[in-house]
Amino acid sequence: MHRRIEDIITKKLRSHQGLLNETLWNQVGKATEQIINSLTTGKKILVCGNGGSAADAQHFVAELVVRFQRERRPLPALALHTNTSVLTATANDYDFTQVFSRQVEALGEKGDVLIGISTSGESANILSAVTVAKEKGIVTIGLTGGGDNQLAENSDYPIQAPGDNTAEIQECHIIILHTICQIIEEELFEQ
Repeated sequence: MHRRIEDIITKKLRSHQGLLNETLWNQVGKATEQIINSLTTGKKILVCGNGGSAADAQHFVAELVVRFQRERRPLPALALHTNTSVLTATANDYDFTQVFSRQVEALGEKGDVLIGISTSGESANILSAVTVAKEKGIVTIGLTGGGDNQLAENSDYPIQAPGDNTAEIQECHIIILHTICQIIEEELFEQ
C-alpha cells in the first residue's frame, strides 16, 4: 500500500510540474487582470462548472465573498449552480444546456466576468453561458484542460491546465484559482 501511495503522489506532482510554464502564467496573469479590473469598477464575477468543476467554482466564489488569506471586505461573486430551484426549473422547462446561460442573461452585465470551468472544454451548458456572456459584453475566462477544445477557443481568456486526466486537471485548477485569489487580495487589499 505504501508503495502505491508513493507512486500516485509522485505521478500527481509530475503533472503539477506542468504549471511551471510561462504560457500558462501569461494566461493566468491576463485573466486575473480582467477580474481585478471588473472588481475595481463595481462589477461582479459569475462562475459555473459541472461536478467537480462546480465544487471548484463554489470554492473560488467562497474565497472571494468571504476571504482567502486576508481580512477584507467581501467581493461580489456568484456560483451559478447553487440555486437549485433555478437550475432544476431551467433544466425541466427548457434544457440542461441553458442552466447557466439563462442566469447569465438574467444577472450578467457588461463589464462582469464569467468564468466557465470544464476539464474537457466541451460542456454544452458552459459553452452556452459563454455565448450569452459575449453577447452581453461580459468578459469570459475558460478554465479547462490542455489541447484543442471549444471552451479555450471561445473564451476571451483561456487558461489551459496540464494533466493527463480529469482529476489531475482539477487539481491544477484549484492551484490556479488559489493563485488568482492571492493576487486579487494582494492587488486590491495592500497591508
